[in-house]
Amino acid sequence: MPDSAAEAATSPTNSAPSSTDSPVLILVRHGETEWSKSGQHTGRTDIPLTPAGEAQARAAGSVLQHLLDGRAPVLVISSPRRRALRTAELAGFPAQRITEDVAEWDYGDFEGLTTPQIQHERPGWSIWQGPVPGGEDAAAVTARLDRVLASVSSLRSEGPVVVFSHGHASRCLAARWLGEPVTDGRQYWLGTGAVSSLGYEHGRPVILHWNIPR
Repeated sequence: MPDSAAEAATSPTNSAPSSTDSPVLILVRHGETEWSKSGQHTGRTDIPLTPAGEAQARAAGSVLQHLLDGRAPVLVISSPRRRALRTAELAGFPAQRITEDVAEWDYGDFEGLTTPQIQHERPGWSIWQGPVPGGEDAAAVTARLDRVLASVSSLRSEGPVVVFSHGHASRCLAARWLGEPVTDGRQYWLGTGAVSSLGYEHGRPVILHWNIPR
């Protein structure tokens, strides 16, 4: 018996397709911002794309078209942060559903700081290990991303769902797709404006494409 919404959504006993080349979820990290360029943790702060980030967003649209292979997404979901919404717009896939469930990890008191700055006070710290004072823990991130997977599970036979999100949130969503803890997202590096896709092989959830360059 699956022990989470994500596992229920991706269980091979739940009529999962066996195709190895048809994405079920396509993830797009927003384009570059000044803070992503400097390595500052950017959760709630609503900053715009840089000109380079806008170019990345347009390039992501071409990658999306290739992955979709003439199909239209059944749903386009976006974080409410304008860097994600603008990426969706410039890619040519404006958001149809906007939800905090795919927003970035809430970094709390560490918002705007780089990892080296945080590690100066907390040696060895990473978002994957915490703690995150004033922000989200792994359980909170898991709960909202599992809601996303559960909400789209009934759509997978109709076509792919595209999600415009953020670096850590997208990595965590991929981990939950695989039935892994969100902290396993530490193993999936993801660049700004990059596109990834999730699907199935022999009825098991897999990563089909990861970090396709802009």
